[in-house]
Amino acid sequence: MSSAAPIDLRSDTVTRPDAEMRAAMAAADVGDDVLDGDPTMRALEDRAAELLGVDATLWVPSGSMGNLVALFLHLRRGDRFFAPQRAHVLDSEVGTASWLAGGMPQPLPWTAGPGRITAEDIRASALGGGAYFALRNRLLCLENTHNAAGGTTTSPQEHAELVAAAREAGLLVHLDGARVWNAAVALKTAPADLTRGVDTVQACLSKGLGAPVGSVVGGSADFVHEARRVRKMLGGGVRQGGVLAAAGLVALERVDRLAEDHDNARFLASGLRELGWDAAAPETNIVMAEVPDPAGAVGRLRRAGVLALSLGGRLRLITHRDVSRDDIRQALDRIAALSD
Repeated sequence: MSSAAPIDLRSDTVTRPDAEMRAAMAAADVGDDVLDGDPTMRALEDRAAELLGVDATLWVPSGSMGNLVALFLHLRRGDRFFAPQRAHVLDSEVGTASWLAGGMPQPLPWTAGPGRITAEDIRASALGGGAYFALRNRLLCLENTHNAAGGTTTSPQEHAELVAAAREAGLLVHLDGARVWNAAVALKTAPADLTRGVDTVQACLSKGLGAPVGSVVGGSADFVHEARRVRKMLGGGVRQGGVLAAAGLVALERVDRLAEDHDNARFLASGLRELGWDAAAPETNIVMAEVPDPAGAVGRLRRAGVLALSLGGRLRLITHRDVSRDDIRQALDRIAALSD
C-alpha cells in the first residue's frame, strides 16, 4: 500500500459531511417523527417533492428501502415487473423485489445503448394478456442514471417515450433515481423533467450530494401515506429524524456542483486513455474501464493508493465531492507508476 493517503474512487457514497452540514445537523429543530412528525423532516420532504415534481415524498434510510417500499406497494404476488438489464433493483438489492415485494423480474436488453431500453422493448415484452396462470404484467422500473452501465442518462424525451409505452401496456412506472440529480445536471434540465409521468420515484441524498444517510421516495399523497406504513413495517421509522434531514436539506442546495464531479470524471477517463486504458468518456461521474482482470486490477490499484471497485467485469471509478482535480491528477500519477 502506498504510504500516502488513499484516493477513494470506489463510490460517491464515501463522502463525509462537511462543517456546514454538521452545523446544520447540530442545530436542527427536531421532534418524534413516528409519533408527531419532525419539523425538519417535513421541510426536507416538502423541498424534495418540489424538486422532483411529485405531490409528496417520504424520507427513508436508504435508496434500497425506497425502491422496496415502492415495489411493495405496486406489486402483488404473481406480478411481473420489467427493468433494464443489470438495474440496481435486479442485481444489487439482495433480491428484495422478489423476496419481500413478491414480484417476478424480467430484465430488458440494452437495445438503445448502455443502460438504455426503447419503447418498442416495452411493447414487445408487456403488451397483450395471457392465460389465467400466466404472470400479470404490472410495473416498469426505470433507472436514471444507470449505475452498472456507467452512469448513463435517459433524456426527458426518451423518458417520456418509455412512460408512454408503459401506459399503453397498462404498466405502472417507478423510477429509481438514485442519481437523478446527476442526470439532471448532465442533461441541463430540471429533475422534475426526468420524473414526469411516473407513479413513484426514489432519489438518494447520500451519494453525490454528500449527506451521510438517507433517500426520499415520492409520488401521490395517497402513496406516501401508505409508504409511511410500509417504512415502519420494514423498520425504517425514525424518531428525531431532523438531525439527518438537516443534512439532506443542505445536500439539496448542492445539486449544481455535481457538474464538477462530471468534469473530474471526464478528466480521469481521458487520463486513463492516455495511459493506454480502455475507458470511455463518461456522461456523469462514473468511469468504467475494460481491463483483463478487474479483481486483480482492484488489488494493484489499492496497493498504489487508489481505491476502486470491480463491477460487471469492468473496473469502476466514481468521482465525488471529496476528491478534487488535484486528487485525480495524483491518482493518475499513481496508476502510471504501476507500469513503470
